[in-house]
Amino acid sequence: MVNPNLRYTERLRLEPIGPEHADDLLRIYTDPIVARWWGTWTAEMAQREAELMGRGWAIDGVHKWVAYDRSTGELVGRGGLSRARVDGHDHLEIGWVLRGEFTGRGYATEIGRAGLAVAFDELGANDVVSFTEARNIKSRAVMERLGFHYVKDIIVETGGEPFALYALEKPGHSA
Repeated sequence: MVNPNLRYTERLRLEPIGPEHADDLLRIYTDPIVARWWGTWTAEMAQREAELMGRGWAIDGVHKWVAYDRSTGELVGRGGLSRARVDGHDHLEIGWVLRGEFTGRGYATEIGRAGLAVAFDELGANDVVSFTEARNIKSRAVMERLGFHYVKDIIVETGGEPFALYALEKPGHSA
């Protein structure tokens, strides 16, 4: 049976993350470039994250994908939509994490476009948010390439560093 949440882009196969993707998540999060942003991950953390994402797909019908290169099968990263609560409101949030060797090649933008298509065309969302550490210039540039605009800095974790919040309205929609 074909998974209805499986997506293909020009260069990527995007599989909904579930418990069976824990090893791939661990490989992503232990990449030295990724670890600078996400800290030290263990196999147990990756398993919990994979299970959480799998539950998101089962309950909400949306969460992150694991991204593989369509021609080689190589693990590129993870990304896509999930549900997030920001400033007391529920939103669809889009994000991405790429293994270091795949950064700077347009993969994050490709994942972002796929997620926005699902949000606007399939889920009927009126807007999508995205956020990253305020100092993460590369992710902020991807958000801007996708058409997002900066809203404000937010604190995602108590006592954490500021994150830059971006938003994108559905084309043709006005609040």
